[in-house]
Amino acid sequence: MLYSDLTPATKRAAFRERLTSGELLQLPGAFNPLSARLIERHGFDGVYVSGAVVAADLGLPDVGLTTLSEVAGRASQIARMTDLPTLVDADTGFGEAMNVARTVQTMEDAGVAGLHIEDQVNPKRCGHLDGKQVVDEATALQRIRAAVTARRDENLLIMARTDIRAGAGLDAAIDRARALVEAGADAVFPEAMRDLDEFAKMTDALEVPVLANMTEFGKSELFTADQLRDAGIALVIYPVSLLRLAMGAADRGLTALRAEGSLASQVEHMQTRADLYDLLDYPAYNTFDAGVYDFSLEGHHH
Repeated sequence: MLYSDLTPATKRAAFRERLTSGELLQLPGAFNPLSARLIERHGFDGVYVSGAVVAADLGLPDVGLTTLSEVAGRASQIARMTDLPTLVDADTGFGEAMNVARTVQTMEDAGVAGLHIEDQVNPKRCGHLDGKQVVDEATALQRIRAAVTARRDENLLIMARTDIRAGAGLDAAIDRARALVEAGADAVFPEAMRDLDEFAKMTDALEVPVLANMTEFGKSELFTADQLRDAGIALVIYPVSLLRLAMGAADRGLTALRAEGSLASQVEHMQTRADLYDLLDYPAYNTFDAGVYDFSLEGHHH
């Protein structure tokens, strides 16, 4: 009932523990708190909050228009609704070193288990778009050092994302990733790897967990969990997938309503009221309510 019974600190510790297990953790992207519940229900390992999804949800493109407070607010709403750890996309940290430090503490207060900060110039572009520019290494390392210095819970996962592969190639990406780890990054997110071999080379070069981004319509093929595990990947995110599925279904439903005058043909595709109520845990609320209303002072006098 209400929010998760687990504290953010507990979720962070459990996330760290799972990351040392050598298994592949799958984190689908939640587009709202309710979908985070569904992700947990299906037995996934964590929930991802994509900056592209937060922006799209507001009707905006993913070009650095969202603010720290908007992303942290959404991440907080999502993180508190699930026992799973939440990993959030913190873009470039919403500024340089001091902003990055504030971003980390704000996200920490939002209850997330981890966040990633990338080495694009401000404002950023969507990772699978062309024409991205990355900052020089000194600036990239400064962001990560600021992030690591700012956190108060040592279990908060600070992940460094590098977008250098697209412009400068794999070797440059590996060099940058190594430097980011040296600066204190707990994990690495190499964006827009071309194939499994590139992922394997990256994981071989690093001692920390590496994340794979399995986003549709992107630069990478949609590799299976088994393929990624074999390449040494520790975490995989599916950032926009649920939003795309939901919007695709909504689009088809509205088309049918326009054409047919009712939604009768679409009911079979809908989540049932019973399933929704189950996901929301209605019975627990009823029990609580009854307990409150039935309360009496009989037998409570001293």
